[in-house]
This record gives sequence, structure tokens and C-alpha cells, in this order.
Amino acid sequence: MESFIQTHEAAIRLAAFFGIFALMALWELAAPRRALTVSKAQRWGNNIGLVVLNTLLLRLLFPAAAVGVAAIAAEQGWGVLNLYPLPPVLAVVIAVVALDFAIWLQHVMVHAIPALWRLHRVHHADLDYDLTTGARFHPLEILLSMLIKFATILVLGPSVVAVVIFEVLLNATAMFNHGNVRLPLTLDGWLRWVLVTPDMHRVHHSIEDDETNSNFGFNLSIWDRLFGTYRDQPRAGHVGMTIGIRDHRDPREVDRLPGMLALPFRGTVTGYAINRRNWSEPGADGGGSR
Repeated sequence: MESFIQTHEAAIRLAAFFGIFALMALWELAAPRRALTVSKAQRWGNNIGLVVLNTLLLRLLFPAAAVGVAAIAAEQGWGVLNLYPLPPVLAVVIAVVALDFAIWLQHVMVHAIPALWRLHRVHHADLDYDLTTGARFHPLEILLSMLIKFATILVLGPSVVAVVIFEVLLNATAMFNHGNVRLPLTLDGWLRWVLVTPDMHRVHHSIEDDETNSNFGFNLSIWDRLFGTYRDQPRAGHVGMTIGIRDHRDPREVDRLPGMLALPFRGTVTGYAINRRNWSEPGADGGGSR
């Protein structure tokens, strides 16, 4: 089974991506959470264009991808999970949870380090919030993310099956929790004890620094609860909150592919600290760099 999954990994991930994308797109059309503020056709064209560019770049530079690294680690006996025999199902569960924690840590890191925030703000600069936002990342951040994933796999030693399951889950949950969709409040409240819901993650895309520095999870919600970065709701409510980055509001800059690619190299980032989690009236502390 593992050899089949390794051989057909790209097809499995592609089928899952298009299936979940279609489902979320229909859900957004049927029950949108917020009214969009800029042209959906323009945003989708440029966001998806960035996805295509990143996919081609990764396939060119890392043809084996994360699955290939997992296969090499298994052959060489590298990684903690290759040193201690465990029941296969338990090993997969541990690997998926550990990889999710690594992604959470990486997400905190790209907010905490100004040079990395330059790259990550391409994701946050989207003026609207829908399933395409979940795949909108600068190519340099994508390459960095892949290298971190490779290192995590070599240390952890997950199976090929676990890596494919994680990759499919990561793509699926990123589209789900960035969805412009409406969940019943009771269901959302119960679901977010385990998974990151759209309402939970939308807080993270607020224009306000203290809200942006909250709810870093993509899949499991436990990490934000454990490490004190969980925030229940945005102050202005999900309909009234402003999405994006305060100093980057021009659609020509943030919703067109050339502007997105150039954004990390524009302006200065001097005051965006991960510990800015206390809110004050705008302008009261000088604002800070976004």
C-alpha cells in the first residue's frame, strides 16, 4: 500500500485538492459569511496564479517532495519513529499530530521574525477572506516551508502514509478554515475544540495586531489553547471586522500577482512583534509597522 501511495502521491493530492476546492466554492456561494469587497474574479485569478507558480517551482526544485524524504528516512532508519516500533495506526496518528505542531510553530515564527513576516504578509495582505486565501503564499515562504518540513520529517521519521495523510489534511483544512462560509454557532463552538474553524481562523486575518497574533493553527486548535494564543472572536464581529494589513490597502499592490511577488521587498518592518497582544486605540502607541 505504501508503495502505491508513494507512486500516486501527486494524483491523490491533486484529486483531494480539486474535490475540496469545488465543495468549498459551492458552500461559499450558497452561504457566504461576509460580503466581498473587491473583484472576486481578479482575486481568484491572481491567488490561483500564485498557487500554480508555487506548485511548478516546488516540482522543479524538489521533485521527490515530502513523500520522497519520508521514504529515504524509512530506508535509512532515520527519525524517532523509525527507532521505536509502534503499531502502524498509532505511529500515523503521532506523526500527523507532530507535523501539525511543527506547522503551528513555523506559523508563529513567521510572525515573530520581521524578515520572515515580510514574506508572510503576502498571505495576510489579501483584502478579502475566502478559500483561495488559504493557498496564497509568496514563493520564498513556500520554499522555506518545504525545507522546514523536510527537516521535521528527517527528525521525526513518519511513514509515507502519514506524510500523505498530513499533506491532504493540511490542504483541506487550509481551504476549510479560510472559507467564507457560515457555520451554525453551536456547531462552530463544539467543532473548534478540536479543529480550527473559519470563524476561529478569520480572527487571525484581522487588521488589528493583537488579533493577527492569535489563532495560528491551521488544523488542530489545541496548540493555540495550550500556548495562550487562542482568541474567541474579533472585537468588531466577523461581519464588521477589517481583513488585511493596515498599511497595504491598494488592490493593485496586494491583489495582483506582480504586486504580491514584490510586496516582501517594499517598505520597512520594524515594530511587528509577536508579543503585541494588548489592544489600544489606533495611534495611541504610534501604530507600529505592518
